Amino acid sequence: MKKIICLVIVLSAVVVNSFASAPPKKVLDTATFATGCFWCTEAKFQQLKGVEKVISGFSGGHVANPSYELVCTGTTGHAEACNIIYDPAIISYDELLAAFFVAHDPTQLNRQGNDVGTQYRSAIFYHNNAQKQKAQYYISKLNAEKAYKNPIVTQVVPYKAFYKAEDYHQNYFNQNGEQPYCKYVIQPELEKFKKVFKNKLKQ
Repeated sequence: MKKIICLVIVLSAVVVNSFASAPPKKVLDTATFATGCFWCTEAKFQQLKGVEKVISGFSGGHVANPSYELVCTGTTGHAEACNIIYDPAIISYDELLAAFFVAHDPTQLNRQGNDVGTQYRSAIFYHNNAQKQKAQYYISKLNAEKAYKNPIVTQVVPYKAFYKAEDYHQNYFNQNGEQPYCKYVIQPELEKFKKVFKNKLKQ
């Protein structure tokens, strides 16, 4: 993990200097990531300075306006994903990608831990060509440096549609912290995430 974190930080610095400069201040942008259970994804990215809002939902499938129960069947093609609304003047897309690769194991195909199925796949849904290039750059470099024991299986696919999940899924960890899944699955992962990005956390 230490090797991965160091490499991600270095790559972030390199990529920032090799792509177009950040948009003007107060112009928000969106990143759409799937890192397994969207409760976990939301809880982690909510911690970062510059992230204005995280919305849990579904993306990448062929069914319009799916319910959580339907997505859980694995028949919709959707992944549990989050729209991350952020201020590029405070946090860059490169830094969000760094967080993406620390927030989960991108070498696990169609699962994260005990959550199994295509709905839990690792995916980056890019909104423009710059996001696509950066995602592919990170994956190429991380694979070349053998940062993980196994190759990265993260999908890099165009953003087409995002369907917001039911209201009870929004801000889930903060509202349900004492539930077993939150306490024994999300909380330990969140603490690890916060240690890595301690200088990037909201006050």
